[in-house]
Amino acid sequence: MKSKKYLESLSDKSVEELNVELVTTKKELFNLRFQNATNQLDNTARIREVRKNIARIQTVMTKRAKGLA
Repeated sequence: MKSKKYLESLSDKSVEELNVELVTTKKELFNLRFQNATNQLDNTARIREVRKNIARIQTVMTKRAKGLA
C-alpha cells in the first residue's frame, strides 16, 4: 500500500510543491531512461514506478484545478 501513502502525501502538498515534485520526477525519469539506454540500469521496474508517480501528481493537480479536491 505504498501508493496510498504517496497519494496522501501528495494531497497534503501545495500547488507549488506539486510542481517541484513533478519536475524532479520528470528529471528522474529522464535519467532512468538514459541509464537504460546505456545498459547501466539495474532495476528497470523503477521506470514504470516513476511514470505512475508522475501520473499521480498530475491527477492531484488536475483535481485541484477543477476544484474537486
